[in-house]
Amino acid sequence: MKTPKPVSMSSETVPFNTIAITGKETVVLSQVLSDAASFAQGKHLRKCCDWFEQELGCARALLTPSGTDSLEMAALLLNISAGDEVIMPSYTFVSTANAFVLRGAKIVFVDIRPDTMNIDETKIEAAISERTRAIVLVHYAGVACDMDAIMALAQHHGIAVVEDAAQAVMASWRGKPLGSMGVVSAFSFHETKNLSSGGEGGLTIINDPGLAERAEVIREKGTNRSKFLRGQVEKYTWVDLGSSFLLNEISAAFLWAHIMARDDIQMRRKTIHDRYGKELADLISAGRIEVQANPEGTAHNAHMFYIKLRDHAERNAMSAWLKTCGITAPFHYLPLHASQAGQRFGRFHGTDLFTTIESGRILRLPLFYNMTDAQQAHVIQAVRDFWQPNGQRKLM
Repeated sequence: MKTPKPVSMSSETVPFNTIAITGKETVVLSQVLSDAASFAQGKHLRKCCDWFEQELGCARALLTPSGTDSLEMAALLLNISAGDEVIMPSYTFVSTANAFVLRGAKIVFVDIRPDTMNIDETKIEAAISERTRAIVLVHYAGVACDMDAIMALAQHHGIAVVEDAAQAVMASWRGKPLGSMGVVSAFSFHETKNLSSGGEGGLTIINDPGLAERAEVIREKGTNRSKFLRGQVEKYTWVDLGSSFLLNEISAAFLWAHIMARDDIQMRRKTIHDRYGKELADLISAGRIEVQANPEGTAHNAHMFYIKLRDHAERNAMSAWLKTCGITAPFHYLPLHASQAGQRFGRFHGTDLFTTIESGRILRLPLFYNMTDAQQAHVIQAVRDFWQPNGQRKLM
């Protein structure tokens, strides 16, 4: 594995993330810019889609401008409408809920598991009603939900499963790629993700062959343009609902560069992830911090390394301490059910045992492809110093 080039910054300044730059991006983008036909034909867009279709064994892979767009496509494909209910965790990004609220659905939030921060599969069935149309899973930090239990439950009740796999590219459950099991799945290629399309980007995965043709229509503004481009119709026309859900060729080319460099990217991220675990092991065993769990059957993708502090106050103190050390370490989602819009468009089913408490304890440490060993050593030492006289005592 080649050594990543350090980003341009002070040795004591560590951002939370920088987009991966492997060297392949310049080569691929230069090829696109020197070939005007690439823009019209979408050569790299097709390459990316073909690769994901082969990798996931899905009926169709369709690149979109963002993970949010892919979730909105999922809601359209499932014909979600006013009066429907959609079950999901409250601990997720707003797009997970918004995509279905835009179609008129009521969101039913259920509690999470404290070990993985994923939806608690044992709490889903009690939240199902005659109005339930879909269960939306979020594979947090690239760690799989219990797909066996959830898919069996969904099949028993005749409910569609949507995988929000925004953070889960190249992660798996019992050997099956995440994103390959739900009826529809959504990935993100935002700059913070393992693979990026240069800033924003997404992917809609269609695992039900019966939805493949309609997915193409929805992505092409509700027209049958895809059939026209394949020579299956003489002209294309408006046939269904849709929007402009098509990724541009420059972004697709950037993503293709990352797909080609995926082994290198993943190896580096895993090295960083594993080092955190090894060098913070004594703090874990002493009960100072908790870290991401990886239950049997899960194979994570080193998307994130988070720690959990004792409580909300200690989490905030650690974040502030790291900031004084030149390190950006943010917390993550605020529970959607407690937000103004969450209360308007959804409700929490059951008891909030873990969602609020656990979300208040979590802190994400920097982890990115171009992170240097020196930068990571600085982060590790700063975390350890928090419990020294010049650390926590200075802030609390």
